[in-house]
Amino acid sequence: MKAMLLAAGRGSRLAPLTDRTPKPLLPVRGQSLIQRILGRLKQAGISEAVINTHHLAQQIEREIGDGMAIGLPIRYSREAELLETGGGIKKALPLLKDDVFMVCNADIYTDFDFAHAPLGLGKGDLAHLVLVPTPASRDIGDFDCAEGRIRSRGTDYVYAGIALIHQDLFIGSPQGAFSLRDLLFKAVAKGQVSAQIHHGKWTDIGTPEEYAYANAEPPYD
Repeated sequence: MKAMLLAAGRGSRLAPLTDRTPKPLLPVRGQSLIQRILGRLKQAGISEAVINTHHLAQQIEREIGDGMAIGLPIRYSREAELLETGGGIKKALPLLKDDVFMVCNADIYTDFDFAHAPLGLGKGDLAHLVLVPTPASRDIGDFDCAEGRIRSRGTDYVYAGIALIHQDLFIGSPQGAFSLRDLLFKAVAKGQVSAQIHHGKWTDIGTPEEYAYANAEPPYD
C-alpha cells in the first residue's frame, strides 16, 4: 500500500517557528515530525510514500530526498499554489495510482501503530478514519462513532489525521483548493465511512502550546 503525507501547509499558527522551517520538519525530541512518521510507515509495510509540498518545499525535499536513506521510496507532488487537504490529495492521485491508499497529516505526534490500520475498505466504503477522543484543547469534535462506523457528525471524537481513502471519494470533487473534510462529511452522510478509535498518545501540532507539550511528554516510542 502507498501512503500520502500532507506537508504543504504554512503552519501559520506556529509562527515564527514556521517562518523559516516547514512545520513537518520541526523536531520533537531530536527527530522531525515527518521523519518519525515515515519511519513508522515503513515499519508497517508501506511500500511508497508521496509527499505534497508548497511552503518552504525545498527544505523538505532536501531533508527527505528520495527516501532511500530510510528504505522507503518517496515521490513529491509539488503545489505552485496551496491546494488544501482535498485539493492536494486530488492532484497527487496520478502518483498514488492504487484504488485505496493511506493518508497521514505530517504534523502529528502519535504512538499509533500504522500496522493496526486495515489493509482495505469494506464493500461500498470510500474511507476509513482513525479517530481519537476529543481532547480538552478542542471546543468541539468531528464525529460520533459506534461499532466501527461513523454514524454522523458529532462531538465525541476528532479525526486523527490518519485515514484510508478510496480514489472514488474524489469523483465529482471541485478543481483547485478544497478541504478533505468536505468530502468526508458527504461520505459519512451516505454511510460510506468506517472508523477505529485510537486510545493511545496523539498530539496535533497546531499551536506553540501543543508543540511545547509534545516536547515535554515522555517519548511515544
